[in-house]
Parts: sequence; structure tokens; C-alpha cells
Amino acid sequence: MALQLPAELWLKVFSFLSWRDKLSMRCTCSYFRHLLDKSRPLWRGFSVVLQNLSRYNPSFWRSLAQRHVGNVLLRSGKRKHLKQLYTWLPALCGLRLDDWREGGMDDLRLFRQLQRLSVTSGSTPLRNLDFLFPLSQQLTQLGLCNVQLTCSASHLLAAIGQLTRLTSLLLHHDGSLRVPSLSGVLAHLTELTHLSWTMITYRTLPHDFFSPAHHTGDVALQLLDLQLLNYDAVVTQETLQPLSRLRTLSVFHLYSVPGPTCHLQTWLTSLPHLTNLSIHGGHPLSAYADFLPISLLSLTLCVDLQPDDLRVVSTRVPQLEHLHLEPWSSSSDLIRLLPQLFPHLKTLRIRHQHVSNDDFLQLQRLRRLDTLEVLDSYYRPDPSDPSRVIFEPSPRLLRLTSDLQRLTNHRVRVITSSHGDLLSCHCV
Repeated sequence: MALQLPAELWLKVFSFLSWRDKLSMRCTCSYFRHLLDKSRPLWRGFSVVLQNLSRYNPSFWRSLAQRHVGNVLLRSGKRKHLKQLYTWLPALCGLRLDDWREGGMDDLRLFRQLQRLSVTSGSTPLRNLDFLFPLSQQLTQLGLCNVQLTCSASHLLAAIGQLTRLTSLLLHHDGSLRVPSLSGVLAHLTELTHLSWTMITYRTLPHDFFSPAHHTGDVALQLLDLQLLNYDAVVTQETLQPLSRLRTLSVFHLYSVPGPTCHLQTWLTSLPHLTNLSIHGGHPLSAYADFLPISLLSLTLCVDLQPDDLRVVSTRVPQLEHLHLEPWSSSSDLIRLLPQLFPHLKTLRIRHQHVSNDDFLQLQRLRRLDTLEVLDSYYRPDPSDPSRVIFEPSPRLLRLTSDLQRLTNHRVRVITSSHGDLLSCHCV
């Protein structure tokens, strides 16, 4: 039957399949395997996770090479694995090294087309970053996430500062590295638009913290997206002046109960053109709700908040389109308010626990809503046995989401999530 249809028709059908379904189709017959492996457009953006490279035979590597796989996540890798990876996939453009097992990565220089590099959760401290120097003219995205850096701050800044094509930089470390200011490195990274930085070592940001060195007068960075991890630093409007172009701000607070001063007030009054704001922890929403810029279209609140706080938010940002709501207390009294307070919502992320059926189904009144993500990661089937946990959507939640879709004539796409990760590295 398959041979009776032209190859072009099958390729069109395959283009609508997910990565998992494409891989399943490869296993059905040699004809489909040949069609899929020879069609490069079908695999554009495809990435693979590799571990223990000795178990992969030449046939496996050839299938990856035929698909022109450009993104690889290599787990528990060593130096010899980089050479083997280069032998079969020399044109890699994205590589993530998770739980790297050795100090040196000098063989990264072999990958002449590598643009995106991420090193995550390394079990071996990085004593130097010399492996970055041969990549200075090609890297556009770099992530060093959850790694232990034993090099000096000056070496770190020198290694990163020569990556002049970077548009995205993520540096998440254990707090042992102390970089007094970002001004020196930002002077060289003139194309940088996304920055994610660990702030655990800072108590007060100097006035030139974001100011590119060797510049005078009012200098605005190209940064559009800024993410601050473990934040609890005093800041002034003068410090934030170079961030006038910023559109997205994400703050992950160091303490759930911070000091008496809410530093977010300074951030929000200094950045009146923000369109995306994400706050995790820190002061209750009531401390800064009155300072939210009217330009906001997307808002994430994983904080302590009350219904009255949401009412303040609705008056400050009446055109809000995207809301991620995870209050520290129960959300049972909040969900029913959303259609009234935020009628323009297009996407909504919430948790369902303790929300009544009637309140949940009231979301049908959000006439512009097209995507609802429910973040419940588990349920307890037996209230008398709290130790028994099932990590999947509950039958009750599945029935409710089905009812909601029916009530909205399937206008709303409902996603049930098995995890609610707040932070991840997206360099590959």
C-alpha cells in the first residue's frame, strides 16, 4: 500500500508528525526509514540525547548524519566523546554537556560551526575557560548553569568578553565566584540581548554595575531580556539607567522573606516599558502591585498574594494577555476572579488543586483564551493514605478539562503538565 503513493505525499504526511511519531514511523518498514532519513527538512531543529557513546553502532551514527542532526545533549561525557561526536557530526551547531566528567574541553575547537554551547550540572569543577577562546568568532549562545567555577573572576570575564557575537549568556554558579561588576564584560558584548546571572554574591549594586566600561553619558544596552537568580540586592535608579530598552525581567529571589525594603519598586519604576515580568518569591505582591508598568502584557506571579492584590493588578495592567499564577497560599479564591479582572487573557497557567469544579469551569468566560496549562504534577487517589502519590493528571482534572473544552467548543487548548520547572537552560 505504501508503495502505491508517491514519496512526496508521504513526506507531506510525515511533516505533520511529532519527533516521537517520526521515529516510530522509521521502525515500521525499510521504505519509510529510507524516506525519513533522506529528507533533511523533516528533521530541521531535531535534537538527540546521547549517553555512554560506546553502545552506539555505526548504523546509528549514520542515521543521525543523514538527518543532519544539529543539536546534541551529551550526558556524563569525557574528552574522548567529543572526538567521537566530531567524527560523525562535525557540523553540530548546538551542544549541551550535562554532568561533564573531566576538566578539559579543548576538543570543542573541532566544531567549526558550533554556535550554541551549554555546560550544565558539571560534577567536575571548571578551573579555567580556555576552551572558549577558539570559539570566540562563532558562539552566539553560551550557558554555564549549575557549575562550580574555580577560576578567577578576571579569567572568567576575559574568556566571556572575547565572545563578541554572543546574543545570549547564562551564568548560574554556586556563589563562590565574585564578579564585582558586569560593566567590563558588557562593553565587549555589544550584541547581547538575553542575560541570566546569579546574584547571590551582591548586596548592593554599584551605580556602574550595568554601564559599559569606557563609555560616558547616557548609554543604553541592547539587553531585552534580563533574568536575576538568588536576588536580594539594593539597587538605585541610576544603576538601572542603561537598561532602558529592557522588555523582559525575571527575578528569582534569594529569600522567601526578604528585608524590609522591596527593591522591586525601584526596578519597576525605572523600567516603564516592560512587557513581560516574572517574579518568584520575595515580598508579597501587595508591596509592589501599585508600581506595575501599564505596558505589561505577560505576568508570572509565584508569590504570596491575596484577591485584593489581583484587583490592584487588573487596574494597573488592564490589557494583560498572558498570566502564570502560582500563589503560595491556596488559589481557590482567585480563579473565579480571573474572567472579571483579566478579560483579555489569551494564555493562562494555573494549578487546579483545591479549586472547585464550578470555579474552574468559570474560565469559559475568558472569551479570548486559547491556551490553558494546568500545572498539577500529581494527585493522591486515597485521602486516607497521603503517602500514595500518582504523578499524572487526576481523573477529576481530566473530566473537568474535557468539560471546559466542550463548553468553549474546543476553542481552548488545554495542556496538563507533569512538571512545573521554574528555571532551565535553553542553549541547545
